[in-house]
Amino acid sequence: MAILELKGITKDFMKGERTVKALRGVDLSIEKGEFLAIVGPSGSGKTTLLNIVGCLDTPSAGSVVYDGRELGGLKEKQLSEYRKKNIGFIFQSFNLIPVLTVQENVELPMVIERTMKNEQMAGRALEIIRAVGLETMADRLPREISGGQEQRVAIARALVKNPLVVLADEPTANLDSTTAEEVIALMRKINQERQTTFVFSTHDPRMQKHARRVVELKDGQVASDERR
Repeated sequence: MAILELKGITKDFMKGERTVKALRGVDLSIEKGEFLAIVGPSGSGKTTLLNIVGCLDTPSAGSVVYDGRELGGLKEKQLSEYRKKNIGFIFQSFNLIPVLTVQENVELPMVIERTMKNEQMAGRALEIIRAVGLETMADRLPREISGGQEQRVAIARALVKNPLVVLADEPTANLDSTTAEEVIALMRKINQERQTTFVFSTHDPRMQKHARRVVELKDGQVASDERR
């Protein structure tokens, strides 16, 4: 069974007096453990689609079904709660809190949710920090580590609550070539070992090369869907 199904997704925006059709009837089914790249030229609808998959935006028409649950009828607060519990995010700009340590940044999603004791949060954070190879840097601030290490922290933060899906928006865009390869290898390793589902938008041919499935968007529609 698919953990995520998009059916007939459309998204319209108003730009002045003109209607922009960002998505035009997208159907997409994603299974657990996929490592899926969404590609396409600027303006093809990649970011819009990722925002809808991440419950950051709602479609103009169509349905979003996560793990068998239709999300269309949820109010904004309910959607926010669902997003916090089930979806992890990795951003190209890392979005770490500069005054928090590596461990505190990774703990942040759990602190916001407040469903675990402090020692449980610390234990879980350190487990994930070890998984991304930063166990010796848990007490450092973001400014004291490299860009590649910051992205590893962002990956750990996205994973810390065992989300159904991890979404990454151009995760290698701000990294040099060597560091980008290391981050891609880490994401693929986590995907294989933990069966974590990754969906990422990218222009980076290196990420596309490692993807096990590539969905190409063109003019708001799925132009191709290649499994490897």
